[in-house]
Amino acid sequence: MAFGVGEWKTIAGAGFGVALLATFAGSAFADDALKLAELSPDGTDACFGRVYDAAHLKAHPKQKVGRIFFLYGHDPVSRPNEQPAASSDSSYNGFIATTVRGAKAPEWAGGWCNHESEDDTSGPIRCGMDCDRTMASLKLDENGRLIVTGVSPDLYLDAGSEDELGEAEYDRQALGSEDDNFRLDPMPAATCKAEFARIDPIDPALGPPLRERLKPDQAFCYGRDYDGSHLASHPDQLTQSIRVFRGSVELASFASGGDAANWPDGADIAVAVTTRRKSAEVTQTYSCQGEADQWRCAASSKMSDFSCDIARKEIFLKRGADGTMMLANPNSALAIVDLCSKAADGKTKSDDKVYRLQPMPQSACAP
Repeated sequence: MAFGVGEWKTIAGAGFGVALLATFAGSAFADDALKLAELSPDGTDACFGRVYDAAHLKAHPKQKVGRIFFLYGHDPVSRPNEQPAASSDSSYNGFIATTVRGAKAPEWAGGWCNHESEDDTSGPIRCGMDCDRTMASLKLDENGRLIVTGVSPDLYLDAGSEDELGEAEYDRQALGSEDDNFRLDPMPAATCKAEFARIDPIDPALGPPLRERLKPDQAFCYGRDYDGSHLASHPDQLTQSIRVFRGSVELASFASGGDAANWPDGADIAVAVTTRRKSAEVTQTYSCQGEADQWRCAASSKMSDFSCDIARKEIFLKRGADGTMMLANPNSALAIVDLCSKAADGKTKSDDKVYRLQPMPQSACAP
């Protein structure tokens, strides 16, 4: 195979859903940011948390949560990714992270927190989630501690999961019957951010996202040539060499109609391959968009006419470790075979699924 990985997230629909924080109309974070003065009097991120000791947990056997933190402020989970900068704001302004007994990392949820009064300036505070669910209700006690109530046992589960999972599995995954009425102490914002960082630790070897590493007006070339030894050990791999690049044609296309503020949406790339069967190089153009931590690139008919709709033929690009680029070809979207043939219908059946590509001089790609 070109390169093996445990799992590559490819989404057939319009977006990632759970992988991304949704943007909700009418509640953009820029408009609602830190307006709850009782939680954040100075307009900065406010953190509350508690770590329960062994004595407390022993006295409350039905409480699963051993650590709980609540941040009111800016998103502490997401980090720069491949989404265009223009669409990176999140509507969420309340974030909860809990770690149950024995777990190595927290689970988390995000929502938007507002007063429930008509004037939206007084009364109880409710933090809502998508699908009209409630994350929690909030209030401060006389000592400035945050009281978190109304936490549902299925906070981290899908709606209707009790019926889908069955009673035993639901009870295992859900929070405990005493996981409510939390009293959290004020803490430095950095404490909450460090707690949320435990959810998905940053791999420093990955470096900046492709969106930052590759500029709209910058040519690039990545590729790999497979030697006889590699091909002998991977008899089902057809790819002999592969290049992914943006050259003068692709740069001119984006310069004439692209929007740098939405980079990489609308970026054209070219992929050239040679195979064991054909020594002649075949090049296919793709049009990309940023989606979570990857570029999603649909095959384009700009270079030639096709007898089928090739727009559904998609590849995915991700940053790899130490400056490499990962390319996924899950559904026969590379021009290893005719994209309109039956052989290209469905999932890639050979070892030509995932490639780790090295940066190369531009001369190794298109002129």
